[in-house]
Amino acid sequence: MSKNIAIIPARGGSKRVPKKNIKLFLGKPIIAYALETAINSNLFDEIMVSTDDSEIAGISKKFGAKIPFMRTEATSDDHATLSEVIVEILENYMQRNIEFENLCCILPTSPLISSTNIKKGYELLMNSEFTSVTPVIQFSYPILRSLSFTKNHFLKMNWPEHLKTRSQDLPPAFHDAGSFYWVNTKIFLKENTLFTERGTGLILSEKEAQDIDTNDDWELAEMKYKLLYGEKKGHI
Repeated sequence: MSKNIAIIPARGGSKRVPKKNIKLFLGKPIIAYALETAINSNLFDEIMVSTDDSEIAGISKKFGAKIPFMRTEATSDDHATLSEVIVEILENYMQRNIEFENLCCILPTSPLISSTNIKKGYELLMNSEFTSVTPVIQFSYPILRSLSFTKNHFLKMNWPEHLKTRSQDLPPAFHDAGSFYWVNTKIFLKENTLFTERGTGLILSEKEAQDIDTNDDWELAEMKYKLLYGEKKGHI
């Protein structure tokens, strides 16, 4: 059994940001950053891109990825979950008599991640009782003091019992950084989720991740990248 596989899911057909997975990010296809980070970590026996798009496949190969098979139509639409994509990948490898002890799913639009954090996640997985590791970011303001609008546009507290609670007295809350996920493969196949029952989080700072769904998000990610790494188009 091989030790580790890096899976980068990158289907075509992005609607909000056209060709998002291969759009130039500071002069280089954004998926190249995920590939270079995986390569620089020296942790993987296999680094593959799962895609249904020939252009994405060609660019991915140029930056060191393997494309052992193309993604099927069933896992290429807007309704396919990330878990379904990964299960299909693992089953394809098993049909070739190839199995992996651990997998790391790295999202293709996560240029801010570093191989240092990939290694930290792996060390947590290997040297603890945890079966999965998810990078997380703390909400900058207590979520228990969050607000929402009613149908009539009145402002209300989501948790009114905390109206007079001091923010510093409320527990911190975290959200998924949306960058990468480490998980024990057998546990993943058993529980069918990247957030396993015995999973933990690796805390990142807000400048180390950026969800990219709009052009404004893209610009923010480029600004964060320059803040972290300067103008260079590669990092470790």
